[in-house]
Amino acid sequence: MIPTTQTAIQLVGPSQLARVDDKPVHRPGPTQILGKVSCVGLCFSDMKLLKQFDGHARKSPVLAHLGEEVLKEIPSYVPNDKPTVPGHEVVIEVIEVGNKVTSVQAGRKYLVQADWRDLKTAGSNGAFGYNFEGGLQQYVLLDERTTVAADGTNYLIPADEARSVSATALVEPWACVEQAFIHFERRNLSPGGTVLLVRGPGAEQANVDIDTSVSGKRLCLDLGQACTPPAGFTCIGLDAIANGSINDCLFAGADAALFESLVPKLATNAVTLIATHGQSFGRPVSTPVGRVHYGNLRFVGASGASFAAAQAKIPATGEVRKGDRVHVVGAAGPMGSMATIRLVSSGIDGIAVEASDMATDRLAVLRRKAEKVAQAKGVPCHLYNPKEEQAEGAPDYVMMMVPVGPLVAAAVTQTNPGGIINIFAGIAAEVHQDLDLDAYVTKGLYFIGTSGSTMEDMEAVLAKVNAGELDTNLSVGAVSGMAGAIEGLEAVRDGKVAGKILVYPELGDFPMTSLEDLVQQFPSIAPLLDDGDWTKAAEEELLRLVAQGV
Repeated sequence: MIPTTQTAIQLVGPSQLARVDDKPVHRPGPTQILGKVSCVGLCFSDMKLLKQFDGHARKSPVLAHLGEEVLKEIPSYVPNDKPTVPGHEVVIEVIEVGNKVTSVQAGRKYLVQADWRDLKTAGSNGAFGYNFEGGLQQYVLLDERTTVAADGTNYLIPADEARSVSATALVEPWACVEQAFIHFERRNLSPGGTVLLVRGPGAEQANVDIDTSVSGKRLCLDLGQACTPPAGFTCIGLDAIANGSINDCLFAGADAALFESLVPKLATNAVTLIATHGQSFGRPVSTPVGRVHYGNLRFVGASGASFAAAQAKIPATGEVRKGDRVHVVGAAGPMGSMATIRLVSSGIDGIAVEASDMATDRLAVLRRKAEKVAQAKGVPCHLYNPKEEQAEGAPDYVMMMVPVGPLVAAAVTQTNPGGIINIFAGIAAEVHQDLDLDAYVTKGLYFIGTSGSTMEDMEAVLAKVNAGELDTNLSVGAVSGMAGAIEGLEAVRDGKVAGKILVYPELGDFPMTSLEDLVQQFPSIAPLLDDGDWTKAAEEELLRLVAQGV
């Protein structure tokens, strides 16, 4: 029987969470889907939404694909300052559908792909758990007009009933980790975009040695001297360039102040090719490290006069290469643990993994989980606390899991020539960091950063889970009912749990409990764990015990 009200966790304002025990359960209209929430993984991104609330890019109104009249028909559409329900790592069981729904079946479980990219907002897109209510409630109403994309892609992915709902729910964060490695990098100028040539002091005669014919607009920055642009380029003053309008920047020379003045002009996904013409910046340069992650900005350079030489250093993807020594900085948090386990499981020849974290207790948990996989795969793996030990070698690849700008600066200094620095952690978009850009260019380093995941990432990870090639449950650290959800979010914020926290709404008033404490409370669960790690059998036993009131 479907109840008329339910328990939910609502975000009602900046840093304001509330448990609501009388939230209405909406029955589905003709195009709508009512899901019973099976499992929700808590994520640090929930805390970003909690802090920013209606200032978050994914809390703003939908501007494309669906009109306002359609959106008004969806009770779970909650843009701007309307209260929302967080939780985007979710498995639901469909229990009722409208008569026009064809994409799902009642009685089946589905993994929600939370990033609804057709539904464009001013700065991002619509998303489950943001401007559409998410999974921290017992029941959630979805609409097929949002869960099926314009190209027919279904954002509700059938779950394999042979797997635990936890393993399936955790596909979403693991897919974000996967995306960080397999993201395809743009290695040519943006078709139809705007390219800006900047000839700084000492590089006034710089030549363009790459094909710019694909660009829709070719501009040459007028620095107040006689501007003689290359053929096909038009001179323009800095003040005449709109912020966020440049898709590609060809920066000749090494004038730090000039470089810094151009950064606001860069569009999302912009690539800056730097040819220093043998010059040095001579001081730390303020660099938008936050926009590498959230705005997909890319910077790559060469010490000579060739933009083509800089462009040639862009890797095809963010993947670790054969023989790389990889440093994972902040490895023992939930996402860092996933990245570490993904690396030692990857099968890439000759790699070595060094994973550091200053939380000794969390590092011990990661050591138990990661080292057994590393040993099975034959991957050298060194886990250490940087307050007590040092890395065994300089990195070729850095996975930055801590949103701290100075650590990015340190990575530029420490990373070997040709290295990749993957800024996975969500440093705020407005954050700049003073960097040794001379070292960055001279060593041929490359920043990469991604946010979220694609449907392809989700499907790739889910296929690995269903094939038994990846155990996403290795990342589980604690479980909870609705009663412990707010405490769980606070634990995510404060880094108190070494692993992911799962909320099972049907556990009701069951508090947040670590796996270590869980087996003390329920001894029958202990033998069902896999060397201390969460399993489908343990999940089923916990649900059975709580349902019986044990």
